[in-house]
Amino acid sequence: MPEPRFTEKALWRDLRDALGRFLHHAPTEKDKEINMSTITQVLEELMKQEGALCVALVDSSSGMMLGHAGGGINMEVAAAANTEVVRAKLKAMRALGMNDKIEDILITLGKQYHILHPLSNKEGVFLYGVFDRQHANLALARLKAKEVEKDLTF
Repeated sequence: MPEPRFTEKALWRDLRDALGRFLHHAPTEKDKEINMSTITQVLEELMKQEGALCVALVDSSSGMMLGHAGGGINMEVAAAANTEVVRAKLKAMRALGMNDKIEDILITLGKQYHILHPLSNKEGVFLYGVFDRQHANLALARLKAKEVEKDLTF
């Protein structure tokens, strides 16, 4: 039986390298620590918002999470699915000739609010938050997402 073309270690290395190129540079170990700690801090800050169930930072070109906090839903599936929502809205805006940017996409469910907040300082990345509708203040959650975006460094 022939050797597999790709090893798991090689695939993870290639994935890391591709993500580094996506972020416009191949990060050093120190850069990765700083960026991951910043992402973790920002997501933990969002989780302090009353009613927060889970939050994630998502790469909309791949649907992959760059980090997440909280639980209650399968965030990997939710991140990938909501990437399609962001892509669909951007496609609709292009088709309509709209020269504008998405500030937030809000999805209100019977028991939850979902906020998709594309970052203004990093194209192709969005904050995704799920909030308990009975306990969250939607306006404050949106403001907090915009506020913590300033603390993210890439």
